[in-house]
Amino acid sequence: MQPHQLTRPVLRTVILGVAASDSHAVANQLIAHFLRGLGFDVVNLGTCTPVEEFAQAYREHPEAEAVIIGSLNGHIHEDLRGLGQAKETGRIGCPVIVGGNLSVGSRKDPSAHERLYALGADRILARPDGLPALLDELRAARTTPVGLVPVAS
Repeated sequence: MQPHQLTRPVLRTVILGVAASDSHAVANQLIAHFLRGLGFDVVNLGTCTPVEEFAQAYREHPEAEAVIIGSLNGHIHEDLRGLGQAKETGRIGCPVIVGGNLSVGSRKDPSAHERLYALGADRILARPDGLPALLDELRAARTTPVGLVPVAS
C-alpha cells in the first residue's frame, strides 16, 4: 500500500494593492475577500503601495497572473509614474490592471485612460466584479499559442 499523498489545488496568484498616495482600505479588503472566495491566492499589499513594492511582490511571486492596483482618491497617474520602467526592465512581468476612481473631481478627464495606458497599465476595469472574467481572459491569452483562438465549449 502506498501512503496517501495530500495534494492541494494549484491556486492562481494575483498581487493586489492600493496606489501609493491612497489609504482607502475597504474596497481593497473586499476585493481580496472576493478573489479568495473564488480560489485565488491573493498577495494583498494593502494601502499606500508604491510601484517598487508591487515590483518586489512580483519578484517574490513570479507566478502571479496580474498586478491589480486600485485608487479611490484619483491620484493614480502620479502614483504610477514608475510603472512603465518597472515593466520594461522586467521587475513587473505580468499584466497590470487598474481600477477605481481614476481622476480627481466630479468631472472626469476623458484622457485619464489614455494616460494610464501610457504609464504602463494593461487593462482598466470600471467595476471589480469584472475581475474574474478579465483574469480568465488574460490567462487564456497567455496560455494560447500565437495564432490560435480558444474555442468555447
